[in-house]
Amino acid sequence: MAVKWTGGHSSSILCLNVNTEGLVASGGEQGELTLWDGGGTLAGRLQLPKADDVTSVVFSPRCPTRLYASHGETISLLDVRSLKEPTERFHVNEEEINCLSVNETDTFLAAADDSGAIKVMDLENKKVSRSLRHSNICSSVVFRPQRPQSLVSCGLDMQVMLWNLQKARPLWTTNLQEYGTEEDSLQSAGQFFNPPLAHSLSVASCGNIFGCGAQDGKVRLFRVTGVKFERELEFQGHSLGVSQVLFMPEQYWLLTGGNDGKVLLWDVSGDVGKQQQSPAKSLQRRKAQTPASIRKDGKHNKVASQGHTGVVPKLTIEHGEKVNWISCAVIKGSKRVLVADQSSSVSVYPLPEP
Repeated sequence: MAVKWTGGHSSSILCLNVNTEGLVASGGEQGELTLWDGGGTLAGRLQLPKADDVTSVVFSPRCPTRLYASHGETISLLDVRSLKEPTERFHVNEEEINCLSVNETDTFLAAADDSGAIKVMDLENKKVSRSLRHSNICSSVVFRPQRPQSLVSCGLDMQVMLWNLQKARPLWTTNLQEYGTEEDSLQSAGQFFNPPLAHSLSVASCGNIFGCGAQDGKVRLFRVTGVKFERELEFQGHSLGVSQVLFMPEQYWLLTGGNDGKVLLWDVSGDVGKQQQSPAKSLQRRKAQTPASIRKDGKHNKVASQGHTGVVPKLTIEHGEKVNWISCAVIKGSKRVLVADQSSSVSVYPLPEP
């Protein structure tokens, strides 16, 4: 059963983030921003101006008291020690922001918006240093751990892109529609009406493996090798769109949340955790070991994608509400998954130990 954190919001909670000291921030509809301690006790509340929905919150990796929050087209910088008026406001996006990410050196902030733009701010100079772009709504952008100049993004154009801040064009782009075979399309009658619009990204601690959740209910994992990335694995556990993916720190455990009201925990360490060898060798070896019956032109076809690779959820949480955001926190020495949904409370579930 979930523990519910209540009293911090009056309507839907849209986003969550946890700092290195265990403080939780939640952003909601109508400009509501709330802080919670690890036990779920209210630690602060703020009503942001104009009552724009708070769509993304992210703590600085270097300074846990600094919190960035996006509301409408604005980014506010807040000091959580005294949650009052924002210490600074940035207005660099022209449409509603969907996702914020700060790199681990706390030097760049990326903001993805409804126009498809990703504005990358130099936090020292407080100026936009790069404007990157998708052809449709950009739903998620994430800096890669251990590579502060590199980030990945995805959007409702079904594109997943790898960027380096030295360049304005993507280093590598993949269209999620290209992975399906014609047979897949014919077999899945609903596929034409349920394209793989990309909703969420998360990068593992190693910086080379990242996951993408899409509207077709599938999770795709990719491995970055140099200036490109290749699909490593694809599996499905949700009957509706995957709204959230989150790699847990320091391990290849992936949390996914869906529009079907489920939260699933996947252990993909046996499939992607081969970091002792070089990524290129790992990829060659994996391809060589893949039976011909589930290979097609060097790519896994539908046999692999339907779960015959042996990827099954380690844990299934029947949350019951459409998942808006998931986060992970250590509370009283144990890992917990925090879930935000259409309600005004945060749900907290225990997670198994590795």
